[in-house]
Parts: sequence; structure tokens; C-alpha cells
Amino acid sequence: MSMVNPSIDYLAEKVDSKYSLAIIAAKRARELVDNAPKLVETNSNKPVSIAMEEIGQDVLSYETTKGGIK
Repeated sequence: MSMVNPSIDYLAEKVDSKYSLAIIAAKRARELVDNAPKLVETNSNKPVSIAMEEIGQDVLSYETTKGGIK
């Protein structure tokens, strides 16, 4: 049973690596803490969980650069 819904393995398929997944989710969670609007309907109040759901539903886009992820 996965503690994260959607599962990490499913989410890792949406990005190029689990490392990228962690960075993208962390950056988005910080935006949510700073009162950015949620992009998905969710029952969760936790910023990281909301970010993971947004990644799982393909509503976030990201760009990789030489310096990191934008």
C-alpha cells in the first residue's frame, strides 16, 4: 500500500526521474504555502500532497535547464 496517492512510481513516469519529481513537488509546495491557488480539486490540505496530485493530473508543466528545473 502506498502512503502517497498517486503512487511515487506512477508520478515518476510523469517526469524524467524521482529526483526531478522531488524538486518539482517541493517548488510547487512552496508556492502553495505562499497562497498560490490549487490547480486541482482535492481534499488534502498538505502542500506536498496537493503538488503531487497536480503532477499526477498533468496540470503542472516544468522545464529543465542546465542550472536545474524551472
